[in-house]
This record gives sequence, C-alpha cells and structure tokens, in this order.
Amino acid sequence: MAASSSPSPLLLALLPLLLLPALAAAASLPALPLSTSSRWVVGADGRRVKLACANWASHLEPVAAEGLARRGVGDIAARVAAMGFNCVRLTWPTYLATNATLSSLPFRWSLERLGMLESIAGVRVNNPALLDLPLINVFREVVSALSSKGIMVILDNQMTTPGWCCSRTDGNGFFGDKYFDPDEWLKGLSAMATMFNDTKNVVGMSLRNELRGPNQNVSLWYRYMQLGAEAVHAANPNVLVILSGLDFDITLSFLYYKKAELSFTGKLVYEQHWYGFSDGGNWEIQNQNDACGLVVDSIWVKGLFLLQQGWPLFFSEFGFDMSGTHIGDNRYLTCFLSVAAEMDLDWAIWALQGSYYIREGILAYDESYGLLSWDWCTARNPSFIKRINSLQSPFQGLNLSP
Repeated sequence: MAASSSPSPLLLALLPLLLLPALAAAASLPALPLSTSSRWVVGADGRRVKLACANWASHLEPVAAEGLARRGVGDIAARVAAMGFNCVRLTWPTYLATNATLSSLPFRWSLERLGMLESIAGVRVNNPALLDLPLINVFREVVSALSSKGIMVILDNQMTTPGWCCSRTDGNGFFGDKYFDPDEWLKGLSAMATMFNDTKNVVGMSLRNELRGPNQNVSLWYRYMQLGAEAVHAANPNVLVILSGLDFDITLSFLYYKKAELSFTGKLVYEQHWYGFSDGGNWEIQNQNDACGLVVDSIWVKGLFLLQQGWPLFFSEFGFDMSGTHIGDNRYLTCFLSVAAEMDLDWAIWALQGSYYIREGILAYDESYGLLSWDWCTARNPSFIKRINSLQSPFQGLNLSP
C-alpha cells in the first residue's frame, strides 16, 4: 500500500464477501516465544502469528479483571476462544506491581472498600475460589485461565493509579506527571515482566497506554520508552516489547526518521490506536469513501508508514458502538476493516467487557463498545462477531500454514 492511499476499489468491492461469516478455529498457542521478522510477528517455527485480540480491562478501581461477578473466569476465557480471538490485551495499573498493600489486598476487601456488596455476591457465586485471593493472584489466575484455552496474553500498563483511562489532566498521561513517576513505572514493568517470566502464554508487554497531555514531548519519549523496553527485555527476554505513541497513541510520525534504539533485536513492536471519534473523519456528513480516504491518509502519516518501513505495527485499540445504530461508527468500522483486510493488520478490539464493576462513579456501567452483553452471557452484536472472524487468521506474511 503506497503512502497516502485509501483502500483499493477492488478491496472495497470485495469486502462484503471477505467479511462473510467464517468458522472460528479452536484456539491453540502457536510455537512460542514470539519474535519479529520485518513487519511480521512470527512464532518460534518461523510462521507468521497474527495478533487477533480483545482488550480485557483489569485496571479500574477494583483492580481485577472485569466480569468476574458475572461469569466464571474459565467461562469468560472459553468465550474469548469461541469468538475466534487468539489473544487478550490484559490491562493493569502500575500500583498493582509496585504497591504491596494494594497487590496483597484480598479481592473481597477491594470490592468492600468501594461499597460493592452486589459484586461480592456475584464473585462468590461465579468465582468463589478467587474471592479471598490477593489482587495480584487474581490477576495471575486470569492469565492462567486464558492459557488453558490457548489464548495469548499481552500485558498492557494502562495507568499508574487504578481508574478509568484516559484524560489529558488525570495525572497519568506522561512521564513526570503527578502520578507518573518514571522510576516507579520502570520498577513496575520489571516486576511484572519478572513475575510472568515463566508464563508461556504471556507473549508481549505494552509499556504504557495512550501517552498524552500538556507535558508530552518527543525527547522524553525516546529516553523513557527505550529505558522501559530495556527493563522489560532484561527481566523477560521472551516477550515482545510494544511501544505506544503520543496524543493518546494516535501519533508515531516522529518515528519516520528515528526509531527507538535498543540493545536487542527481533522483539520490538509499535502500537497505534484508531477510533472513529478521534481520527478526524467527518463520518456522518461526508461521503463514506471520501472520508475513509482522508482518514487513511492521516493514519498513514501518523503511523501506518511503519509497515512499509518493515516494522511491526499493532492496532492495539479500535472499537465502535456495538448497538449498530451509530451511523458514523458504522462507516468508520467499514473503513477500518477494509484497511485491516488489505494490510492484514494485527489488532485488538476495545473491548471484551460488557460492563464494569464501576466506571467513573457508576456501578455496573454498561460498555456500549463491549463484545459481550451487559450480563456477559451473550454476544452484544452477533453479526459483528461473524464479520471479524474472517480477519482473525493471517493471509499475508511468512510461512503461512496451507
């Protein structure tokens, strides 16, 4: 795909056929550990491994994976596999790794301190073995449950303080902000990388979600992201090291001429986010094809160029209103899926969770972008699951299976 080009007319014409329902293959772990070869993520056997992931939040105030009051952790992991995803981007706050008082807090007490008696009752029914475990052990049990279903895990450092992400002024946005001490962040990355050193299905670590805010600057990005990458690799040389950009992970254009300089090779992946509400597209009022072309031109300049330069780029967040009633989101989604198909992107959809224990002060908050329903029992948008199934397997890259 040439720089500043929209999806080809042929691809757009074929997209409805390409996205017809496809049977999701049973999940199984690829040959591990993963590494990179040019723009591709590959397994230990040299075959391309496509990251087809769902984001599962575990960084909000309870500091536990969402949904454990609704469904058994094994059931949730099984649902991830049944929907055809091979990977979960599992979020965590720095304090889970650096604050011993928090990490050792029993799950029950974490919910009690927030006044969440109904959630306690739900966990008692659906995950009784987790209720009195320390929060860090609950996190590990989630990773283990995903492993049992053949699901890879990317650990994503979402915030320092537990809570909803993100705003420009939440103190978590950039190195040196009120709650973003670089030394504590490095300590947290090292601790988490060490903790999962021998955990086979933990295949990558995303160093920080959506760097942002008035203090962001390129020089500090290079300084600290390179230090973070080295810290993770020193503690766990098996995992992919995933670096996000600036402006809520929209902008990686500064990498066009100067990449991160690291002591190791074959493990570096960049990540970018693409949402219809932040991509600059006039999706509701402009011709859909024109809007798509303009947005793709912009996304290319901001990050997609990395693929042409031979670097892996992981679209670690995209998402839309799963109700299907938002015209702009529906048009954005068609554009995203066409680019994802044409370039065979690695991606992670926001989000798995159908609801939250608490979000922005609202109990049992409904996630309209969630793959699962509010009660976590069914798919929120079954037709979308059928569409995304055909983008979950690779059709470009190295040594593809016949």
